[in-house]
Amino acid sequence: MFRWLIVVFLALLLLNGFSALLRKIGLGRLPGDFEITVFGRKIWLPIATTVLLSMVAAGIARYV
Repeated sequence: MFRWLIVVFLALLLLNGFSALLRKIGLGRLPGDFEITVFGRKIWLPIATTVLLSMVAAGIARYV
């Protein structure tokens, strides 16, 4: 279980690092991605983008 925690943490870290690039190609502005401002900090919740990228990853994994 500890390994999965590390994997999830690293995936979230990479997603945060690539958020500017993802927004340039339009993946941060899907109708299901939320940007919330709390106490002057912006929190980005890419729910629709996560679902879309998961479907793409599952499709690639199925054919590889």
